[in-house]
Amino acid sequence: MPQKTIPKTVDDYIATFAPDVQVILRKIRQAVKAAAPDAEETISYGIPAYKLKGILVYYAAFKKHIGLYPPVRGGHDLMRAAKPYAGPKGNLQFPLGKPSPTH
Repeated sequence: MPQKTIPKTVDDYIATFAPDVQVILRKIRQAVKAAAPDAEETISYGIPAYKLKGILVYYAAFKKHIGLYPPVRGGHDLMRAAKPYAGPKGNLQFPLGKPSPTH
């Protein structure tokens, strides 16, 4: 069984997905860059990550959803807004084919 090649850049990572998924990944990328313009973009664990005095966030595309990590923490309003997208360990999962906050 051939091993999956780990992308070297976020552009390489995004390019491995279908065009409709690429659009979503680019929107997430833009949102992270806007929220944390000084963060360093990298690939960690084979997925996009942003570092600023440690990891700020990872994101990844899967067969049925886009995952956003690490677990979300915040005030009541943030937690209520995130609840429809809550993953099994506090991460966020945005189902593919359905509107998400990036649309």
